[in-house]
This record gives sequence, C-alpha cells and structure tokens, in this order.
Amino acid sequence: MKFKKIPAVALAVVTAAGLVACGGSSSGAEDAVGIRVWGAEDDQALLSELIAGFEAQYPDVDFDIQLGVESESTAKDTILTDVEAAADVFAFASDQIYDLVNAGALADLQNYEEAFERYPGRTLDEIKAANSESSVAAATVNDTFYAFPMAGDNSYFLYYDSSVISEEDARSWDTILEAAQTAGKKAGMVFSSGWYNAAFFYGAGFMTDLNPDGTTAMDWNGTSPEGYTGVQVVQSMLDIAGHPAFMSIADGDTANQIASGNLCAIVSGSWDAQAAQVAFGDGYAAARLPDFTIDGTSVPMKSAFGYKFIGVNEYSENIGWAVLLAEYLTNEESQIRRFEARQIGPTNLRAVATDEVQANYAIAAVIAQSEYSVIQKAGGKYWDPVQSFGEIIAQGALDRNDPAAIQTSLDALVEGVTAAIE
Repeated sequence: MKFKKIPAVALAVVTAAGLVACGGSSSGAEDAVGIRVWGAEDDQALLSELIAGFEAQYPDVDFDIQLGVESESTAKDTILTDVEAAADVFAFASDQIYDLVNAGALADLQNYEEAFERYPGRTLDEIKAANSESSVAAATVNDTFYAFPMAGDNSYFLYYDSSVISEEDARSWDTILEAAQTAGKKAGMVFSSGWYNAAFFYGAGFMTDLNPDGTTAMDWNGTSPEGYTGVQVVQSMLDIAGHPAFMSIADGDTANQIASGNLCAIVSGSWDAQAAQVAFGDGYAAARLPDFTIDGTSVPMKSAFGYKFIGVNEYSENIGWAVLLAEYLTNEESQIRRFEARQIGPTNLRAVATDEVQANYAIAAVIAQSEYSVIQKAGGKYWDPVQSFGEIIAQGALDRNDPAAIQTSLDALVEGVTAAIE
C-alpha cells in the first residue's frame, strides 16, 4: 500500500452513505478501504474476530483490512524504521508513546473528533471518560490525546503457590525465600531488565524521567528523598540474588520456568496467569510485589506500571476509517472480549467492574500493585545499561561489603543512561 501524509486539519467526514476518510472510499467507490493492522502474535485470533465485527457494522463499505504480527514491546522500533510504511493501526506499550509522538508517527485523535460525534454517536470526551483516568493521562502528551487505551495490566506482581508460601510469607522477600528454601523450591524474578529491576529503586524513592531533548534523567547513584542511597538498594538486591533459594530468570523465560515445577513464587504479569494456574494448581495465588529490606527497614517494591494502547499512523491513507477501527478495537465490548480470551485486564471502567474481572486473581493483584507503582519514563539509552547492571547483580559480580565499588558501578550506570543522544 502506498501511504501519503495527511494534513492535521484534514478531518474525517461522515456522510449518510458511510465514512469518507482522507484518501478513503465510500459505498460504491471503485477502491476498497485499505487498512493494515499490527497486533501481538497471541492477539491474532481475537483481532480477526473483532475486525470482522467492525466490518459488519458497515455492510455497504468494501473493506480490505490486512492483519499482521508485531509485538507491542517492539512496535516502536519497527515503526520508526519507516513510519510511512508502517501499519495504519497498531498496538504498542505506553512507554513508547513519547518517541512515537516525537517522530510524528501518531495521529492527533482530536483532529478526527468529528467522526466520533457523527458516528457511532460518541464524543472523544465520552471515550476518554469511559477509561481509567490514569490510562487516558498516559495516552496524552502535551495535552494531546494520541492513543486509545486497550489494556491496563501492563505491570507485574507476585504469583505464588499458597501450599508453600503463606499469604503472610508473600509480603516480604525475606520470608518468601526462607519458605522456598525450606520446601526445596525456588523464588524467581527477572533482574536483567530495566522494566523489572527498577522496582527496587522506585520503591526506595528514586526516579527516572524524560528530558525535553529525549534524554533520560536518573538519580540512582545518589540519595532518594526518602533518605536511602543507591548503594543500599544494590546491597539489598545482592542479598536477594545471593540467596540459595533465588532464581534469576532470563527476560522472556518466565513461562518456561513456571512450567518447570521448580518455582513456588515468581514475579511476572497477567500474561503468565495461565502458566501459574497450571503449575500451582489449587495453591495458585497472586499478590502485590513483596517488600524488600534496606538496612533493617521493610520497603515496598514499586513496579513500573504501563498500559497497552492502539494508535493510528499519521500517514495513513484512510485515516478516518483507521481511527474508527482503532476505537472499536478498544471499546468496552472489545476489552471484555479480550479479557475473556486472554485474561488481559481492561482500562474501560465498566469492563473493570464486571464480576468476572473482579474475581480474577491476577487482575486483583495488578489492581493492588497499582497503588505501589510509577509510570515509567525513560529514553532509549536507559534499557541496555540497566539490563547489563541487573545481570551484574544477578551474577553476584559486585561485593555488597564494598560500597565504593558499588558506587562506582552506579555512577557508570547513570552516566550511560543519561548520555546525550547522538
């Protein structure tokens, strides 16, 4: 498909015969309305079902909607290699929104509000009000609404086997590891990822943030407002990583490790709910992240909390139709269907309030974790240095009794993360 730039003022127009988007087609037009959609591999069957439902709403329109595979976690990297050649509609993780906006890849949805007002009868304000306030805030950059919230469980918490780990034990890494060792089991977590290991620093009051120039601000080598030092946080992480009952898990390998039967507790997200249910059986349970100990003080971990969005390519040839499709894929009914199919937590408030969602252990845990979480803001230079730093800790390559060496490593970490963008 050939794409062309659509001016921001070119609003979608709705007529009695159908929606005529910029560069699009209406009923009886020679060309079909072509829209390409990218979604996660595990979402393909569901997206096919939802797209069919969207098409059924417009029986007089000739659609040519093509579905392709692109993970939410890698969407930004693929899109930014060639924005004009990317899909019209795509799912992505919320922490990618700043880079996508800066690249001009996301359509300003407010420019297409006329489409929502005329058909299907919802205003953009009503669409925003239907979703959680925090998800809408995360989809908004500089007061501009750029994406439709799709899922509200893009975070992590603790799964545990309650036949080994009691509810009280699950509140602290100290007691989890003690119970796991007694049972001859392991408790695991991914340390080699800035998505997961940041939870220790965020819990202690440290931060990451995005500067206007796209670089990352980070204070992990200093002292937090709560009075903890980065060195103390690393010492606590080393204590956990060095425990004989701890298993450092490779990023992306959590489901395999759960299925191995060696674990009685693991930090992961709702995407591993089914694996944990099968492995833990009647003992299956979930809770917010455990506390960790800094110099004798119990400190709650704070997860990086994110959302999954569906956005529309600013270069889409049929942008009006693309916007309506993106909204359809994220509306109340679609979010409920996504929960039913994949146990993915919704952002739609009515969907969240259903008995089925409320009774789900994983969703209940992520809701509890949301009170101990931060919206992670970090630029592209954040990920590799923090991953490497987490690997060093997991391997025990730092001596907890050598604070000077830990400080040197933290200084190098912050220097790499906050470096200027070439």
